[in-house]
Amino acid sequence: MLDTAWFQSFSLDWRAGIDIFLVTLLLYNTIVMVKQTRAVAAIYGLISIIAVYFVSRQLGLNTLLWILDNILSSLFILIIIVFQRDIRNALTTIGSQRWWPPSRFRKQSTSQGVGIIAEAAIAMAQQRIGALIVIERNVPLADTTERGVQLQAKLSRELLIAIFWPKSPLHDGAALIRGETIVAGGCILPLSTSVTKRDFGTRHRAAIGITEESDAVVVVVSEERGVVSVAVDGRVTAPLDEQKLKQVLTATLEATQ
Repeated sequence: MLDTAWFQSFSLDWRAGIDIFLVTLLLYNTIVMVKQTRAVAAIYGLISIIAVYFVSRQLGLNTLLWILDNILSSLFILIIIVFQRDIRNALTTIGSQRWWPPSRFRKQSTSQGVGIIAEAAIAMAQQRIGALIVIERNVPLADTTERGVQLQAKLSRELLIAIFWPKSPLHDGAALIRGETIVAGGCILPLSTSVTKRDFGTRHRAAIGITEESDAVVVVVSEERGVVSVAVDGRVTAPLDEQKLKQVLTATLEATQ
């Protein structure tokens, strides 16, 4: 017969319920954020070290235990060093309020804006004009625009093509779009250090780099191959025709509404 004494002594008030809910929410969002990133491998590595530590302790392996004990004594600092990018991204996510109602920073491109970007990208791909178009979402990119040339111009197909025209002084950088405004051109983006594919040039590495540090969506036009790609969350989707490009941009931007 089951002992019901433990169940009778167990009580759950509203504070404990809120506590359990918040911890569950924190763990869930942490798992979602680190899923399919290098942080997963690092977490497995830390778990392995902790497991070896307990095994060495049980077996009395004093030298190994001493080494691991000194490593784990600085576990908090070690976690900050190993997961500094992921911690920064998590704080950025909280600051941009992607878990809550729409942020005051959010200025989504309309379907008309998406159409203009897609048309310009395909036109440049056909002419083998390289381009890097950054669409800001929740995370403000003011630091990126400060490194470029301020434009504050209405989004248009002709202006985008003019920015990336080979003889334009802005063609080597990125154009940043906020809502239906081209905020700046010639912006310098951080290059990703996680790219291993040789077919990814500087533009693709820059697109991946900015999407690893923010929630921006980046349209890349390859000058060499005339291929249009989209980078989101550090991943690249390619090749895309005009219809597929519109679908990808619309689905990605609407996902945060």
